Amino acid sequence: MPLTFRKSFRILPGVRLNINRHSWSITTGGGSHGPKHTHSSTGRRTTSVDLPGPFGWRRTRTAKRH
Repeated sequence: MPLTFRKSFRILPGVRLNINRHSWSITTGGGSHGPKHTHSSTGRRTTSVDLPGPFGWRRTRTAKRH
């Protein structure tokens, strides 16, 4: 079984610092009905949005900076 490490800290209201073995990222937003934006140290940018409806599923779009 591989050893994993992941830790998340709340810096300010609505801002989180996420750390794992290989990188770190900052997540902003994600209020009750808003989008959540994540910017990673590896250049990956992710936007997640909770969609309304009975299933409460999430749509995520990811782009990697070149």
